[in-house]
Amino acid sequence: MLDLMNDLATRAGVPMGTVVRARKAEFGDLQINAAMQLSKAEKKPPREIAARILEAVKDHDAVAKAEIAGPGFVNIFIKDAWLAAQAGSALAVRRSAAGQRVVIDYSSPNVAKPMHIGHIRSTIIGDAIKRALRAVGYEVVADNHLGDWGTQFGKLIVAYRKWLDADAFQRAPVAELLRLYIKFQEESKTKEDDDLDAATPLVKEARAELVKLQQGDPENLALWQKFVDVSMNEFNRVYQRLGVEFDVLLGESFYNDRLAGTVERLVKEGIAEESQGALVVFFRKPDGSDEMPPAIVQKGDGGFNYATTDVAGVLYRVERWSPARIIILTDERQQLHFRQFFAIARRLGVTCSLEHVWFGLMRLPEGTISTREGKLIGLEALLDEAESRAFEVATQASAELPEADRREIARVVGLGAVKYNDLSKDRQTLVTFTWDKALSLTGNSGPYLQYAYARIQSILRKGKQEHAAEPGAIGALESSERVLLTKLYDFGAAVEAVASTTRPHLLCDYLYDLAGAFSTFYGEHQVLKAEPTVRASRLRLCELTARALKDGLTILGIEVLERM
Repeated sequence: MLDLMNDLATRAGVPMGTVVRARKAEFGDLQINAAMQLSKAEKKPPREIAARILEAVKDHDAVAKAEIAGPGFVNIFIKDAWLAAQAGSALAVRRSAAGQRVVIDYSSPNVAKPMHIGHIRSTIIGDAIKRALRAVGYEVVADNHLGDWGTQFGKLIVAYRKWLDADAFQRAPVAELLRLYIKFQEESKTKEDDDLDAATPLVKEARAELVKLQQGDPENLALWQKFVDVSMNEFNRVYQRLGVEFDVLLGESFYNDRLAGTVERLVKEGIAEESQGALVVFFRKPDGSDEMPPAIVQKGDGGFNYATTDVAGVLYRVERWSPARIIILTDERQQLHFRQFFAIARRLGVTCSLEHVWFGLMRLPEGTISTREGKLIGLEALLDEAESRAFEVATQASAELPEADRREIARVVGLGAVKYNDLSKDRQTLVTFTWDKALSLTGNSGPYLQYAYARIQSILRKGKQEHAAEPGAIGALESSERVLLTKLYDFGAAVEAVASTTRPHLLCDYLYDLAGAFSTFYGEHQVLKAEPTVRASRLRLCELTARALKDGLTILGIEVLERM
């Protein structure tokens, strides 16, 4: 459909974006709305321009009828025969970004802290965007920018030496590190980490250990490496369950040796200047007023911060990969930070697209998730509960299946429920976590779409077994068949929308609508009991729908089952 839309735009001599899918059936299949846009530039009435567009497109092989409507819309009705003949390419996704590279930075958990339910958003949203980017032709570099450096390690080193429970660390090392971190916060009796005057003796001790770490003290470096290693073991276990993979793992520590040089360059190029003992970048409008608050790139004590690391990171990514786009996922609280450091990167000559893909926070009903206070639900606990609930449902529905089969169904369905629950929402929404919502197996859910796929596969198997029937050419279309087929033609556009807007929920919306269109078609028409030619045509619609559901769910990082 996208190729047809582009062809019509070329014939009509109008911008590609002005040929769109019609919102209502009475307006046809496609609509060209360029006349109103061109009217002012050409100094002609919109309907006169619309008449010219109509003349250019009405004889296209795909067009059954074209007409002018309203102030100058051109409504286009596509021939059923064209839709049927081109069905083999209905699910094609254009490789529109072939030859371009994109770096996407997502997940990025903090070392020495367990992954909790809040990490699900960055991880699976980023993974879905990555898959959509690859589908449209980008060469994708997926980077997990670990939080593996910073003030928390001074605290952990002190806490580890003072209060370590060796047996607990042996059993569950990251859980023990979290306990130590929380105990340090409780014992230090201050959250004013940057206020030297307010610092307690314990905080000062942690700062001293941090300085030793930053200066390469062998004992502190060995402890830090231990914290990183045990954390990565746990992270990788979670990523394996989620089916999430990265191409590179470049944490904050990777850029440590580049920070001084980055600041030196900022000063040399007149971007950073001294202010109250620190080196700062100001963002001023032409009239001298502040566009946004200044960003500190080097503290008065010589230390660096996140802005310095992120600028160094962007410069490295540009130098190493020459990407067309750099996409970074974080929660909504960092929007100012990204506006600041993107502005700094622009001043340094970075020209590629810099995109902060932010998402709404995930909260518990009782308030914000807090690692400091220990208010969190572990991500593995969520996945375990999802599988447990799905196993109960599978056992009730199919008790005759071997337990191993029910366990595998539970794994795929439970994980699909968790992922789809998050991905189906606009990423910028605030999410209040409840178990029932996160693990929904009904309605607009992952399991609903997985079941739709398995149901169609069952129809295709029965067609082959009972009638020796295979999908064939699509013939004459009844109303609901036509609706389903035209919906299938929208698959590529849905994938492209995710790649261009970084909003996976658009693909979820499409798949849910597609499943609904199939349900209507199947409820209105016999498939297996139809006469052979019609049966082959309808089996073809079934096959295409199953492919679209599977391909779409795969892009979302959700598996399917051939039987449920």
